[in-house]
Amino acid sequence: MAEFTLTIDGMHCGSCVRRVTQALAAVEGVAVNEVSIGAARLASTLDPTPVDQAIAALAKAGFAAQLEP
Repeated sequence: MAEFTLTIDGMHCGSCVRRVTQALAAVEGVAVNEVSIGAARLASTLDPTPVDQAIAALAKAGFAAQLEP
């Protein structure tokens, strides 16, 4: 299982964390391991990893995100 971390801009409260978790849960093949203010650690069951889909889902929810190196 591939793991990756996204840095998410604009998360500043528990409600934001809940919205981010819900947005990521809707992406097929992505399991949310941890969401904290500022970042989310994710695991993917798909190959290739659906990073672009996760970032798009977050953008739709109102959050800018980028893959951590």
